Amino acid sequence: MKTCITSKDAPAPIGPYSHAVKVGNMLFVSGQVAKRADNGELVLSDIPAETHQVMKNVQAILSEAGFTLSDVVKTTIFLTDMKTFGAVNEVYGSYFSGDYPARETVQVSALPLGVNVEISVTAVKA
Repeated sequence: MKTCITSKDAPAPIGPYSHAVKVGNMLFVSGQVAKRADNGELVLSDIPAETHQVMKNVQAILSEAGFTLSDVVKTTIFLTDMKTFGAVNEVYGSYFSGDYPARETVQVSALPLGVNVEISVTAVKA
């Protein structure tokens, strides 16, 4: 059975998609950008701040579905500039401990709303 997940603590989707979709013990979280849920403002002051906001949005959606970052098995990071990889990686890494999820990081020519970072995750409840 498929269940769509929406969190009031994450910014509203900007298109026809759900924050996440839960199927059985798996959760597929849509790509999140650095938009604040409380006021809709983008956090683009610097790459670390932007990445922290993205991860907060991911956490809010995971939490709404009853998952945590420790349940994440796969992530995808999209960057508009691979030169920011180190800063993004440092912030991203601070949200995980021990058994890190599988991941790929790719550079893209542009992201929605003119952001620099977008992250999607897949989580599994064992």
